[in-house]
Amino acid sequence: MIAATDRARACFLEFDRHLTEDEKPSAYFCALAEKEAFPQQYPFTMLTDLIGVEQSAVHHPEGDVWNHTMLVVDNAAQIKRLSKAPRELMWAALLHDVGKKETTKMRKGRITAYDHDKAGERMSIGFLEACGQNDGFIRRVSALVRWHMQALFASKNLPFYDPKAMMAQTDINEVALLCLADRLGRGPLTAERLEHEQAQIAAFVEKSLKFG
Repeated sequence: MIAATDRARACFLEFDRHLTEDEKPSAYFCALAEKEAFPQQYPFTMLTDLIGVEQSAVHHPEGDVWNHTMLVVDNAAQIKRLSKAPRELMWAALLHDVGKKETTKMRKGRITAYDHDKAGERMSIGFLEACGQNDGFIRRVSALVRWHMQALFASKNLPFYDPKAMMAQTDINEVALLCLADRLGRGPLTAERLEHEQAQIAAFVEKSLKFG
């Protein structure tokens, strides 16, 4: 474990304040990025590294991973009142796709980021350790990052769906909230799409609980 510096701790606390208190945390993070005032040190470069990381235009019309992450953070801020652990939810929203930097590749003409959830778990642990956070908080946030793709896997009946392992590590309802924030962070949001995504998440929870 890398010992947290005073600078890393201070930045973490500032990020934490905006994540937990702001109605739209993206305004703070985007302003930092635009002013080139984002901390240029590990682990905060994990976030700025997401700027310019391409995604499939079909699945992510909102643009790169940074744009997507900012939408997800704002979505999470709107539903965090439903969470039993809103601070952990917000940090998971910020870190959920950090694994895409190292996993994004072009395969047969398609942009993919296979296993970014697994890479993200490892990287989020490193991020929070470098900020001097306690083991319990790190474990809970990184578990949400690890399992944030499960709603998609469940809806498509993919073999990566593993409800037993997921529910052994984290709370299904917290995963559902993160998955909803993630799915809504993909381009323009209409009432029809909101209804559809909410139904998908409800089906995911119901399906997963059968394995509990």
